[in-house]
Amino acid sequence: MAAKGRIPQSFIDDLLSRVDIVDVINRRVSLKKTGRNYTARCPFHEEKTPSFSVNPDKQFYYCFGCGAAGNAIGFIMDYDRQDFPSAIDSLAHSAGLEVPREELSPQQAQRQQRRKTIYDAMEQLAAFYQNQLRQHPQAQRAVDYLKQRGLSGQIARDFGIGFAPPGWDNVLKSFGSNDESRQQLLDAGMLVEKEDSDKVYDRFRDRIMFPIRDNRGRVVAFGGRVLGDDKPKYLNSPETDIFHKGRELYGLYEARQYNRQLDRVIIVEGYMDVVALAQYGIRCGVATLGTASNSDHLRTAFRYCSEIVFCFDGDDAGRRAASRALENALPTMEDGRRIRFLFLAEGEDPDDTVRRVGGPGFEALIARAAPLEEYFFDAFNDRLDPATLEGKAALAKLATPLLVQLPDGVFRELMFDELAKRSGLSRAALDKLRERSEAEAQSTAQPGTADETPSPEQRQPKNTDTERLLGSLPDNKRDPALFALAMLLYAPGTIAASTTALKAAPPSRTSELLEEILSLLQKRPESSTAMLLGHWHGQPQYLLLTEALKTIELLGATLDDQRAKTAFFDTLNYFEERQRDRDLKARLESLRERDEVDKGPDGNYAELSDDTKAQLKHVQQLLANKHQR
Repeated sequence: MAAKGRIPQSFIDDLLSRVDIVDVINRRVSLKKTGRNYTARCPFHEEKTPSFSVNPDKQFYYCFGCGAAGNAIGFIMDYDRQDFPSAIDSLAHSAGLEVPREELSPQQAQRQQRRKTIYDAMEQLAAFYQNQLRQHPQAQRAVDYLKQRGLSGQIARDFGIGFAPPGWDNVLKSFGSNDESRQQLLDAGMLVEKEDSDKVYDRFRDRIMFPIRDNRGRVVAFGGRVLGDDKPKYLNSPETDIFHKGRELYGLYEARQYNRQLDRVIIVEGYMDVVALAQYGIRCGVATLGTASNSDHLRTAFRYCSEIVFCFDGDDAGRRAASRALENALPTMEDGRRIRFLFLAEGEDPDDTVRRVGGPGFEALIARAAPLEEYFFDAFNDRLDPATLEGKAALAKLATPLLVQLPDGVFRELMFDELAKRSGLSRAALDKLRERSEAEAQSTAQPGTADETPSPEQRQPKNTDTERLLGSLPDNKRDPALFALAMLLYAPGTIAASTTALKAAPPSRTSELLEEILSLLQKRPESSTAMLLGHWHGQPQYLLLTEALKTIELLGATLDDQRAKTAFFDTLNYFEERQRDRDLKARLESLRERDEVDKGPDGNYAELSDDTKAQLKHVQQLLANKHQR
């Protein structure tokens, strides 16, 4: 039985930021990637064609058939028929978290605050390093290095590349003015405390700086490439409360920003490989952060695309890395996914190769990359003699424990068919071997998932792009206040950073909710779409939020954070214009009433004072101009 007591909202927010709604739903309903989103037949009503959509970017689901909508918590409540606390317990258990009750302990509250201050500090540091690349007296060395590597200013901006100047205390002096701020920088991994001493110094010195962003675009860490002779050549931030290198992929956020629909990602080794590929027009490179590609990395990548290409150096080290990548890839190979392996010329990395052959040449190499099944069996052929009985027996014995890691599905069965053919064993004999391997193995298979949805167009006042957005909606969805609510729900952090209050919106339940959300975002600017849904779950306002979700889903892939922000402020401007209209009409009516009082019913225009005439004419002209527009 669930423990009694109130669950702190801060914990619910943290839980929603940790779980992936696609994983949560996919464990219960089979999802299929459709554009940016995932779709399925709705589990809440009978239907023949899928109308149930899951948005991985904003972490919500919506059914066009029955209107069911919400975040991961709402889905658990409806699908598993649990109450709110039980749904929280279920999600927390799957995320390995203990649910706090009543008040947060001082330690938990401190940790929550520490995470927030680390995010804030990292954003400030990213801006600091970018500014140093432009203005520091010694930045020319870094600029020359980047130019020598063929990078343009635009690519440097896209990836937020910066410069950590030489010196032990640039960050310390700029951001560590007191004990509290120094502790924040230590928590963020940006300062190093000297052993057996209370002295601290900058972690990154005289390096090209690459900000590492999470899937929401927040800077969580940095990588630095040395300019001098310091070691190591590449240095990453240490693990912190917000950064776990085994889960992050450098460049994935930038790839998703550039590609509205990401068809594939190319996994390379280093930051410069990712950036060099982007410079040559290949904007889908990502890199692991000093670790081998693991299953978590791959599941993260598969949330946003259906194909992964591993790109390795053609030397022995590259072959060893490929072997590890293959083993980690097997548990993620669900039907519909594709993994390929590309080996470059010996002694070359992707940066070298793309500069030698150019973007089209590199794309041609990718086209010839070996599919997983081909690389899998060829790797055994390099070690065994498939022409001998000993070789065939060894192949069956060594390959079977690996193949049992594949998720159930057509691909798994085809791989075992191929193993039977190559080993000469019957499927019946191989299945017995498989059963023994499955009994011994700890299967790590778990569903992963992805990103993206179809789209219409747009519309709203004064901005043609916003007009197309609003115009693409059905007539009953063009209420400006509901449209503004949808834009705020889609990009809460982006919008809240630029406004604190709603201006001139006509009174309604929707505009009241808009004001409440903006007020909440001032207190908790990190709130995501899923968190906002959680905040009003079970309250009357939740119905308005689900209506706004439908608007978001109707707009589909035409929407992104920047466009939502523009559309939101266009709508506010529209409210202000409407308010000015009302004010002008009220003024005109007031002048007419004054005219009636001053002159009586028989009065005429010629008898008005010059001041009243001028005001009437001015107001009438303003109204006429607005109607002409």
